[in-house]
Formats: sequence, C-alpha cells, structure tokens
Amino acid sequence: MLGLGEDKEEIIQTLKDLKVVGVDVVTIGQYLQPARKHHFVQRYYTPEEFDEFRKLGEDIGIKHVLSGPLVRSSYHASEIL
Repeated sequence: MLGLGEDKEEIIQTLKDLKVVGVDVVTIGQYLQPARKHHFVQRYYTPEEFDEFRKLGEDIGIKHVLSGPLVRSSYHASEIL
C-alpha cells in the first residue's frame, strides 16, 4: 500500500529487495484511511504513477506486478496462479 509517506526511491528499493528474495507476484495499491482513528493518507498517487511502478517492477524482473489505486493483495489472484 502506498500513500503513507514513502518516496519513489524507497518503492524502487523495495521492489528490488523483493526480487532478490524470490518474490514473483507483487500488488501495489493506494492506502485509503478506513476511519479517522487510522493513519491519514499522506499522498495520493496518480494512475500514471502506478503504471510507472508496474513497469519498474517488471523491468527489475518480477513476473507479475499488479499496480493501481484500487489494487489489493487478492486482486485477480486466480488469474495469476
């Protein structure tokens, strides 16, 4: 989930670290504050930025990168595995 204060370099490094440990499937989505008592959103990413993160993950060598504002961990899971 993105939007809690991370920067682009941290996202890229995380994707690289995931590849190094053998991760094949990554989902990247926008954090949405479920209630006022939870952490607030520090940044909303654009659909274009999510597309960029998908491409970066694929370029790093991760086989399946699903990236978008409404993507969640189970997003289209049956189609991947």
